[in-house]
Amino acid sequence: MSGKRIFITGGASGLGKAIAFKYAGAGYRVCIGDRHRQRGEATAEALTASGAEAFFIECDVTRTEDLLAVKEALISRWQGVDLVINNAGIAGTAGPIDQVSVGDWQQVLDINLLGVVRGCQTFAPLFKQQGSGYFVNIASAAGLINAPQMSSYNVSKAGVIALSETLKHELAPFNIGISVVCPAFFQTNLAESMKSTIDGLPQRLSRLMARSAISAEDIADDIFTSAQTGSFWVLSHKAERRLWLLKRYLPAVFDWLMKKKVTKLFSPPKPDNSKTAATPPG
Repeated sequence: MSGKRIFITGGASGLGKAIAFKYAGAGYRVCIGDRHRQRGEATAEALTASGAEAFFIECDVTRTEDLLAVKEALISRWQGVDLVINNAGIAGTAGPIDQVSVGDWQQVLDINLLGVVRGCQTFAPLFKQQGSGYFVNIASAAGLINAPQMSSYNVSKAGVIALSETLKHELAPFNIGISVVCPAFFQTNLAESMKSTIDGLPQRLSRLMARSAISAEDIADDIFTSAQTGSFWVLSHKAERRLWLLKRYLPAVFDWLMKKKVTKLFSPPKPDNSKTAATPPG
C-alpha cells in the first residue's frame, strides 16, 4: 500500500469518481472535492467501504477560497498532498458563434479553464514547499481537434492544454510533474451539463458517449500509468489521436475527414416520409 495522498476536483461522479476508485485501489488516501454534496458524500462512503482512507469536502472550483480550504484540510489531516487532479468541468453551451452568449462563454471558461488555473495556483506553492508533487489536468480531444458549434468548450480545453504545456517546463525545476488528459467520447454524465441552441444535439452526443468502447475506468487506468511514468500526454482514444496527427502533418486530409464527421453529427435527422406521404388520388 502506497499511503500517498490524492485530491480530485469533480470527484463525486463520472471520470473523477473512476479516478478516485483507481487510486484508492492502489492504496492512496483519497480526498474528493465537488459542488454536489449528496453525490460527494455517497462516493466517499463507498470509497471508505472499499477499505480506502477517504473523505469528501464541498468545493466549487470557481471559488479560490474553497480550494484554499481544501489545501488547509489536506495539510491538517495528511501533512500535504502528492497528486492533484484538476478534473471538474462542464460541457458548456453548443451552438453557432453568434448564438452563444458571452455569459455562457464566461461560465464554461470560469469552470473548465480558470478552475484548473486556480487548482494549479493553489497547490503549486505546497508542492514547491514539499519538494515534489504532480498535477493531472483534464482537457479534451476537443482542445486538439476543434469541431464546430462547440467553440466555448473547445477554447476552454485548448487553454488547459496550453497551461499544462507551460507548467511542464515552468515547474520541472521544482520536481513537480504534470500530465494533460485529452479524451474523446466515453461513458460519462458530461451531457447532463450541456446546453444547446441546436435541437437534439445533447441527445446525439449522449448516444455517442453511450456507444463508446472506452469507459471512464479505462481513462482512469491511463491516467494512473501516465502519472507513474511521468508521461505528459494522455490520449486514450486511438481514432482521435490519429486525427490529431493528421491535423499536424496532413492538414488537407484532416479537413476532408472533419467535413464528413461534422456533416454527420450536426445534420438534422431526416424525416420519415413514409408516415407523412399524401394519399394518392383514386
